[in-house]
Amino acid sequence: MSEFRGNRVLIVGGSSGIGQACAAAFAGQGAQVTIASRSQEKLEAAENAIGVPITIARLDVTDDAAVEAFFAQGEPWDHVVVSAAQAQSGPARKLPLSDAYQAMHSKFWGAYRVARVVRIRDGGSLTLISGFLAVRPRATSVLQGAINAALDALARGLALELAPVRVNSVSPGIIATPLWNGMTIEARTTVFEDTAKRLPVRRVGTAEDVAKAVLYLAATGFATGSTVLLDGGGAIAA
Repeated sequence: MSEFRGNRVLIVGGSSGIGQACAAAFAGQGAQVTIASRSQEKLEAAENAIGVPITIARLDVTDDAAVEAFFAQGEPWDHVVVSAAQAQSGPARKLPLSDAYQAMHSKFWGAYRVARVVRIRDGGSLTLISGFLAVRPRATSVLQGAINAALDALARGLALELAPVRVNSVSPGIIATPLWNGMTIEARTTVFEDTAKRLPVRRVGTAEDVAKAVLYLAATGFATGSTVLLDGGGAIAA
């Protein structure tokens, strides 16, 4: 039925949004999926939402010892996706340094911590989720663009270091996920509608769009050191 049937797949940050969509997509193709996240409550909610048997595990990617202990156990993975991040953003001169450090600590160093200790079978894959601000920076999200660019570069370097494990990144644009839930419904709708008008595809992305790109990279044995820009044309839009 699927080349992922029976594969051991780990989604770090799989309890919501893009990570949860990736978990559901892999599980739907017969993979043995584990989702890892900090929040037990979110993990259980994601497990119920996915609707097929998966494994859940608590993991804080900002905790060095916890990451090392987690990956010291069990068999090697076939595919690993890192989508975990809790990152504040804003103009460099306004974002408090403590928030800036935490953003880097979570999204970049979290992926780095996982990559340096995870065990993946030869020919398997590691996919990092970055973001299109790496190539289309904004004055209001300076740090986020820098972190995303660093993740893309990290994936390319790791593709050389970890070979024959394949390492890639997916760089999404504006994606409708729970990360936007801090805004009012009205404000969120306005952002999405205004964004859709500017994009060549005339809509914002979905978590499922990103999951398709992740599965493509995992399934394509000749793909490594690649960044898939999935932004609806955002990087080229006026």
